[in-house]
Amino acid sequence: MDLPSLNTSALDKLDAEVTLYQQTHADELVERIKNADAVLVNKVVLQAKDLQQAKQLRYIGVTATGMNNIDRDYCEKADITVQNVEGYGTDSVAQHTLTLALNLATNFVAYQRDVRNQAWSASSHFCLLNHPVVELAGKHAVIVGHGELGKRVEALFKAMGMQVSIAARPGKQDDPRPHLESLLPNADVISLHCPLTEDTDKLINADTLSLMKPTAFLINTARGGLIDEEALYYALKNKQIGGAGLDVLSVEPPPVDHILLKETLPNLLITPHNAWTGKGARQKLLDSAIAHLSAHLSSCLSDPQG
Repeated sequence: MDLPSLNTSALDKLDAEVTLYQQTHADELVERIKNADAVLVNKVVLQAKDLQQAKQLRYIGVTATGMNNIDRDYCEKADITVQNVEGYGTDSVAQHTLTLALNLATNFVAYQRDVRNQAWSASSHFCLLNHPVVELAGKHAVIVGHGELGKRVEALFKAMGMQVSIAARPGKQDDPRPHLESLLPNADVISLHCPLTEDTDKLINADTLSLMKPTAFLINTARGGLIDEEALYYALKNKQIGGAGLDVLSVEPPPVDHILLKETLPNLLITPHNAWTGKGARQKLLDSAIAHLSAHLSSCLSDPQG
């Protein structure tokens, strides 16, 4: 979270002894949580076998929205409260979503590369027309996941003059909205903002990719597991879709031989899971996480059994 860049006064005011670790590896976890009453974590995986060693633990604060790294079934049985932070990165992630879509639509990276390689300087015309540019106004965007973030992205797309459709929640049979598969053939931009669950795992796969236009752009600022990355690689390689802009991958940090990193694909943009990192978003995340923890501590102090 780069705490030195944030206002940490709320952390300083906590009625608790606080120990900070910049990073925690799996083999360090048990030693660090075994005497804790509360822990704040982000991507650290907390399994039952580790949590069983933390006899005093009564609170886990997740400094993120996703909680799939926590064994919540065990926590419920062990009376451990698990609290995430929602809505902290809405503006930052929505901005990043739009950035990826605009970069794909304008072939921004390719044109920047041409300028650096002096192709513009060598041009016989005043401009370069080496790469196609798509105007998003009038195009059809499909959003999967219509929470606070999905709604903000919808507003941005509409402000650009795009038509927007919201797909039904995957796995929800009584959702009256159209299913994703029915929307894909007419979609120009597909933007993912849903959680990773059993119903959304590899939501974008060979079958759904085959339904998309050869000009369609896929944007994912949610979770890498929403996409079958091997299927996406072949779809991009074979120009089955127009392009993809990803801020997340299924393994983070990704191995150097990750299928989407092993070669340069001109129709693929990848950013290092930094859509959420705007300073305002990180400050809101810290303040909310500390407020939740402070409320928990207060309730423990007011409860004779706490």
